[in-house]
Amino acid sequence: MAYDLITMGRIGVDLYPLQTGVPLAQVTSFGKFLGGSATNVAVAASRLGRRTAVITRTGDDPFGAYIHEALRGFGVDDRWVTPVAGLPTPVTFCEIFPPDDFPLYFYRQPKAPDLEIDAHDLDLDAVREARVFWVTGTGLSEEPSRTATLAALAHRAKSATTVFDLDWRPMFWNSTDRKGTAGKGTAGKSPEDSARAFYAEALRHTTVAVGNLDEVEIATGVREPHAAAAALLEAGVELAVVKQGPKGVLAVHRDGTSAEVPPLPVTVLNGLGAGDAFGGSLCHGLLAGWDLERIMRHANAAGAIVASRLECSSAMPTPEEVEDALSAGAVR
Repeated sequence: MAYDLITMGRIGVDLYPLQTGVPLAQVTSFGKFLGGSATNVAVAASRLGRRTAVITRTGDDPFGAYIHEALRGFGVDDRWVTPVAGLPTPVTFCEIFPPDDFPLYFYRQPKAPDLEIDAHDLDLDAVREARVFWVTGTGLSEEPSRTATLAALAHRAKSATTVFDLDWRPMFWNSTDRKGTAGKGTAGKSPEDSARAFYAEALRHTTVAVGNLDEVEIATGVREPHAAAAALLEAGVELAVVKQGPKGVLAVHRDGTSAEVPPLPVTVLNGLGAGDAFGGSLCHGLLAGWDLERIMRHANAAGAIVASRLECSSAMPTPEEVEDALSAGAVR
């Protein structure tokens, strides 16, 4: 049976402080959680009742073992999560200064195993048959993950729904040869120019693009939401979703339908992970065949719920929690 959703990309362990408003240097206790944007999206959709799997790689270490246990606990198929000898499973620390300051510290050296996904190891039949396939911008930042991502997209050939999460993380594009070229993109280009070229190639093979204002600007060169949505449609997608922060979300379909939905009121504890909850809900709504406004309202509510909680993966809401938030008109 085909999967409802297969995601491909980043995975790791989030070590989040159990004290808020405290600089990392002074934090004394942490919680350990499953992390990584593509992984969190699979978890979010699983929580909403979808059959999901993730394609990624970990270190062959205790954190890698924890990741497998966590994925299974969340109901996410881990058959395509494989170890890379000699590379540690990534960990990510953050600082929590509500409502809008959440610095991230990625430990992905000497190289993140999830960037070692190889095109020859992909189950391309499963990728093609999935009802939704989800890839990220980070997967394009380095080889062999870049070639694997583009190969999966090309093989899928826009069958069903293929989502490109623009996922702009400039620190992952800062070096391509590990010999002191920090700040440079590929072939001497800036990270932004390098990313834009590969994003353009990915957009040719996808049906949905989703990103915030910074991310759509990287992909299209324009920042104004309606202009960016039009540019994404021109680049080849059928649905452009532009997240505008406090102004809500804009969704524009090639058929002329659109929706612009304000955010759900919430007291933010940790804004990290809200976008992944949004993504899982977006996939759920697309699979359900909902209209654009209903999809965006549901996704906004899912993201708001996670923003009100400390963790990411284990904070992903159930269908009942999303419906309660929508009925109340706020996250309480």
